Amino acid sequence: MSERSRTVRVAAAGDLHCTRASKGRIEPLLARMAERADILCLCGDLTDYGLREEAIVLAAELATVGKKPVLCVLGNHDYESGQVEQVHEVLSEAGAVLLCGESYETHGVGFAGTKGFCGGFGRFALEPWGETPLKAFVQEALDEALKLEKALSRLRAEQRIALLHYAPIVETVEGEPAELFPFLGSSRLEEPINRFPVAAVFHGHAHAGSLEGKTSKDIPVYNVSVPAFQRRCPGEDEFRVVELAVAG
Repeated sequence: MSERSRTVRVAAAGDLHCTRASKGRIEPLLARMAERADILCLCGDLTDYGLREEAIVLAAELATVGKKPVLCVLGNHDYESGQVEQVHEVLSEAGAVLLCGESYETHGVGFAGTKGFCGGFGRFALEPWGETPLKAFVQEALDEALKLEKALSRLRAEQRIALLHYAPIVETVEGEPAELFPFLGSSRLEEPINRFPVAAVFHGHAHAGSLEGKTSKDIPVYNVSVPAFQRRCPGEDEFRVVELAVAG
């Protein structure tokens, strides 16, 4: 690191699954993240059933991080009850930055985020052929990849991070039943990441997946699902911290 560089620490976790009964349960995790990092990232499934009441509980838990930036993407659970706009509003009012195809810069680090979608990986990825519902399913994956591409293309910071809920590579879903792989992510998300390189990719969703892997261009990908940490690293911190050297 040069004399004019400084270290920025980014902590990421996913799949908090906050419920109405989660008061006081998530705060210790967020406090530990805030102690170890300058920026916090939450990678989807912030709530369990996508209810406004659950978001209110999580918003109160977020108070423990003080003024440290909290960047979030939504997950499939956050859409379950059709209250995603209310969830978004409550968490935004609590100071969190929700990325749904947007980019954001803080502490000299640029973030691009979106939920992502499923569809499978590599030669096993679903193609938009056949019935109309299947074409619509694949189109959703394409649309989410395009959102990520646009967000990445807008970043000008030297250090950049991509936030997702669904996995962009198969390596970090390994450990899950193979039958579930098509529903855990899409390699279409990998394409814009390779085109607009980032220092790291964080995602959740794969509760039994592996904790890390790399894209075909050797970009680090981290599965930061809290249940995955609990399975693979019991008794250790349930989040990932990445250190970045930034100018200044």
